[in-house]
Amino acid sequence: MDKISVNEEQIVFGLDIGTRKVVGTVGYREGEQFVVIAQEIREHQTRAMLDGQIHDINRVAATVADIRQSLQDTTGLKLEKVCIAAAGRVLKTMNVHVDMELDRERNVTRDDMGTLISMGVDNALVEFQEKNDTDMHFYCVGHSVVKYYINGLWMSEPEHHKAKTLGADLIATFLPDDVVDGLHSAVELAGLKVESLTLEPIAAIRVAIPEKFRLLNIAMVDVGAGTSDISVTDDGSIIAFGMLPCAGDSLTELIAKTCLIDFTSAEKIKLAASEQTEIIYEDIMGMEQIITAEEVLAMCQPEIEHMAKLTASTIQELNGGNAPSAVFIVGGGGKIKGFDERLAQELGLDLSRVAIRGEEIMSNIKFPEGALKDSTIITPIGICLTQYERNNNFIHITFNGKKIKLYDNNKLTVMDAAVQADFPREGLFPRRGERLHYTVNGKKRVTKGDYGESAHVYLNGESVDLSHSIRSNDIISVEASTVGQDAHEKIAELVDCNGKITVIVNGEEMYLPKPVRVNGKVVTGEYMIQNGDQVEVFFAYPIAQFCEYMGVSTEDMSIYINGGEARLDTVIYNADKIEIKSKKAPVAEERKEEKVTDTVNEPVKNEEREETTSETVNPSDRVTEEVVKEEPKAEEKDETIEQEPQEEKPQEENSQEEIKEAASIALNEENNTETAQALDNEEKKEEPKEKEQVRPEFMDNAETEVSADGSRKIIVIINQEPVVMKGKKNYTFVDIFDYINFDTSKMQGSGIVTMVNGKDAQYTQELYNGDKVEIYWKKG
Repeated sequence: MDKISVNEEQIVFGLDIGTRKVVGTVGYREGEQFVVIAQEIREHQTRAMLDGQIHDINRVAATVADIRQSLQDTTGLKLEKVCIAAAGRVLKTMNVHVDMELDRERNVTRDDMGTLISMGVDNALVEFQEKNDTDMHFYCVGHSVVKYYINGLWMSEPEHHKAKTLGADLIATFLPDDVVDGLHSAVELAGLKVESLTLEPIAAIRVAIPEKFRLLNIAMVDVGAGTSDISVTDDGSIIAFGMLPCAGDSLTELIAKTCLIDFTSAEKIKLAASEQTEIIYEDIMGMEQIITAEEVLAMCQPEIEHMAKLTASTIQELNGGNAPSAVFIVGGGGKIKGFDERLAQELGLDLSRVAIRGEEIMSNIKFPEGALKDSTIITPIGICLTQYERNNNFIHITFNGKKIKLYDNNKLTVMDAAVQADFPREGLFPRRGERLHYTVNGKKRVTKGDYGESAHVYLNGESVDLSHSIRSNDIISVEASTVGQDAHEKIAELVDCNGKITVIVNGEEMYLPKPVRVNGKVVTGEYMIQNGDQVEVFFAYPIAQFCEYMGVSTEDMSIYINGGEARLDTVIYNADKIEIKSKKAPVAEERKEEKVTDTVNEPVKNEEREETTSETVNPSDRVTEEVVKEEPKAEEKDETIEQEPQEEKPQEENSQEEIKEAASIALNEENNTETAQALDNEEKKEEPKEKEQVRPEFMDNAETEVSADGSRKIIVIINQEPVVMKGKKNYTFVDIFDYINFDTSKMQGSGIVTMVNGKDAQYTQELYNGDKVEIYWKKG
């Protein structure tokens, strides 16, 4: 044939794979017309299909391949994709209504309408699967919009209308997956890929009842060989679909059984009866027989009446219990004489209202010379036209090595494929570890576990996310997500522990962590909370706990709060002013060596601080039976105290560097003096063993105030007196000479004794918050 002068992308290849024959059509749409380029028809050599469903996939595939090759030879085109339609005795329908809120009131676009339809089909599929009480798995093979709505009001064509809400009534149709799978398998074996799939009655009605006639209440019956497909229109829309498992083949089977002939011979007799008066045939006994057309019709009359009665009943059921205004009959099986008359009687319609439709309704179809133009071609043409509305397709993809089929709503993602493949949903998203359950001040708390890793998704070998779009024949691999660590939380991480208790100790501002007990025991901020723990957070310190934190004893020290001496049941609150004074004399009488009565002075470097205003509480009024617990606050912030510029250090009689140097020399002299060592050993033998001083356990993790420049403030007890050390990130023993008057310019004994927490110390030893320091001259 002549070379085709049209873009190959516009050309459509459609196949009507029917129970008795396969029709292949190649053409394209040109304006309002559809131009048929070529057409091929083949009958099945055996009963490879029954009731619209493929039984012998290999034989059907061979027939499809033959048609494809013939059309390629005729057109010179390479045909690789094909549009098909499905039919079957187990057709299910679902009517749904769907609404979509637009982002704002604006003109409706064609994309908006497509999105709405996709939402409706998705909703119908979900609703159908919930109601499906059979073991069969169904697929949505087609749909039709009954009515559109804008802002709740009916609108036949909403495009370009202004709306805030777009809605639709929609019919979705479903067939068992084995029907659809059989069609796909046969087509793929023939070397083709399915480009679109529709339902046979949807395809037929596009041609049989044009939109201009759908305002009327009309029923269309497509009587094929294995099934009879029914569609009903009203008020400008298709309102219902149906399918019956009885059609032309039931008549052929009756003739075959009565005349004792094979199915193919019976089919020939049925067709000949509408054109000849007598038909000659040979039965299975080899004997030649003659049967008249009247005898064939009389033989088939009971089955024709049964078909007509069943068809009429189904039409009325689909039409709300009423007969339609008219009925159009298409398909080869509907041409049997007497069927239209009987159907009119069953519906109570005038015979003129029931008609067989053929070439007269295909005025917009342009056929090549010699092509068939009767009612059997209506469905094949409708299948081709469906391709131009690509919103009811299926695609095949491979998911983790398994081939699956998806309804293509034009927005499929990896997530949709995973759901269809029954991949565990929890395996797609990162999973949390076990939760941690505990209470804080009597209120239940839950800390969630950490998230694990998300699923690793690969599409055609490339890493993608779950929202990535997919297409037909994609290969998807998904590695399940992982479970994260179980929940873990420290006391210090609790929001209840935010903020500090600010007090003034010997004129220096100090920040105390809030006291915390877990299951009745005092813990530090480093404690890891366990399941079932009962956490108590307080905003005040009992005097005993404060002393433990400071590393002081009420036996050795007198403590004054806001000017009054503290008692054993006193409680320390925020902004309290505290003074700690030693009860003991500077020189211990029971010691054999004499301690130098050096007085501990204020730090050489003093800081001014912003005065915290608070109501002074008389210690006698501070007695409490139970420490008040912290009430959780929604927004609790750490208190930040801005420090004033430091005062200049007062001039000392000896510079601090000189003092440090002298102390170092004295310590070295001590190490080199045998007499001092002997005296020291002798003294240790005679002296009663003192109880070893141990720092409170929680002091090891005690929080110290850190300034913006990284320097810390710590409090140590030097010769029974508390001293605040500040201005450095770390402190060593020798730094104490910046804070005390200890004359090292001349020897005042056999050597200097240096101890930290009851143990001998070197001047390079690091000091920590709460350390107890002793320094004195040994009596020589």
